[in-house]
Amino acid sequence: MTEDRYTVISADCHAGADLLDYKPYLASRHHEAFDAWAATYVNPYEDLLADTADRNWNSDRRIAELEADGIVAEVVFPNTIPPFFPSASLMAPAPTREEFELRWAGLRAHNRWLTDFCAAAPGRRAGVFQILLNDVDEAVAEIRRSVAAGLTGGLLLPGTPPGSGLPELHSSAYDPIWAACAELGVPVNHHAGSASPPLGEEPAARAVFMVETTWFSHRALWHLVFGGAFRRHPGLRLVLTEQGSGWIPGVLDMLDHYHARLVAATKPDTAGTAESKFGAGLADAMGKGPSEVWRENCFVGASFMRPHEAALRHRIGLDKIMWGSDYPHDEGTHPYSREGLRVAYAGLPRDEIAAMAGGNAARVYGFDLERLGRLAARVGPTVQELDEPLKEIPADATSPVFAPGGSVRVW
Repeated sequence: MTEDRYTVISADCHAGADLLDYKPYLASRHHEAFDAWAATYVNPYEDLLADTADRNWNSDRRIAELEADGIVAEVVFPNTIPPFFPSASLMAPAPTREEFELRWAGLRAHNRWLTDFCAAAPGRRAGVFQILLNDVDEAVAEIRRSVAAGLTGGLLLPGTPPGSGLPELHSSAYDPIWAACAELGVPVNHHAGSASPPLGEEPAARAVFMVETTWFSHRALWHLVFGGAFRRHPGLRLVLTEQGSGWIPGVLDMLDHYHARLVAATKPDTAGTAESKFGAGLADAMGKGPSEVWRENCFVGASFMRPHEAALRHRIGLDKIMWGSDYPHDEGTHPYSREGLRVAYAGLPRDEIAAMAGGNAARVYGFDLERLGRLAARVGPTVQELDEPLKEIPADATSPVFAPGGSVRVW
C-alpha cells in the first residue's frame, strides 16, 4: 500500500491463447494432428467468440483494462481451449489412456505460451501452470520445467471427480507432486469447477452443478489434510480459489470434530468399538489437526468477496484471504472492481484491507510490493475511496458481489 492508495493484486484472473496461436508452442511432431483437430473444432463458449475474447491474450489491452480497474498485478489461471481438449482445461474430464499423449502436449503448449505472456508484463503476472495426474513422473518434470521457466503462480491441481479413474487426492501416489511444489516454494492451487463429475445437459443438471461445484472443489482440502500431505511436506501450501470463503470456519469446525472423534476412537479404552476402525492410523498419518494445518499451510483466493464473508475474516485468517476480480469472466468485477472492493471492505481497518486486497497475494505468489506500489500510486484505488460504502450498484454490473442479500453458505 502506498501512502494514499491500495496496491491491488487480483488472485484470480484467467487467460489463454487464441486457438491457432498455440501451434508454435507444440512439438513439431504434433503439428499435423493439431491442424486436423483445429480444422474441425467448434468452440462452445460464447465469450471466447465475442469481440472481447482477445482480453485473454492481448497483453496491452489487458494491462490497460486492469489498470483502469485499479489492479496492478494478477494471478493467471487458464481460460481458453488448449490443443486437443474438448473444452476449457479447467472443466475437461481426465483424458483416457488413448487421449493422454495429445492432451498432455496441449497443456504443455499452454504452459509455454503462458511463460511468454507473463514475460510481457514483468513482475505483474504470476502464471499458474497446468499438469495432468495420469502420469506423476511427467507431472513432476513439468512442474520443475515451468518453475525454471519463470512461472511463479504455482501448480493448478486438477480434480479427481467420481468416475475419473484417478487415485483420490488423499493418495500417497501424488507425494512426488507435493514434494516438488514444497521444495520449489510454489503453491498448489485448486480452482472451482475442475472436480465436479459429469451431470448431463438438462436444466436440472446445470442447476445441480451450480449447487454442488464448490463442494466438490472443497474436497481437496480434507483429502490433503486427512491424507497427511502436510505432515510429510510441511512446506506445502494449498490455495482454494473462487470457491467462496464463508464456508471455511464451519468446515474447519466439522473437520476438527471428525479428527478428534476418530483419533479418540483408537485409544486403548475405546479400541474395538465400531468406530475405531475408521480412525485407525489417522493420527500418525495426519500429524496436526485440520485447523492447525489450515493456519500453517492454506489460503483462499476469495474472488469477489462479499460483506457477510468479510465479517468472518478473523475466523478464516486475515493473513489467508486474497481478493480476486475473476477478469475477464462475466461474473467478475471488471470494470467495477473499485465498487466491488467497497462493497466487501468499506469501513474496515486500512491495514486489513491492504492485506486482503494485495499484501497476502504478494506474499504467497512472490510479487514485489515495493515495485507494484509505484504503479499503484498512479492507478490504485484511494484509501478514502474504499472507505466509502457503496450506495448505488452499477446498473450493468454482473458480479455476484453486487447481488442483493447474501448469507454464509453451507459450503
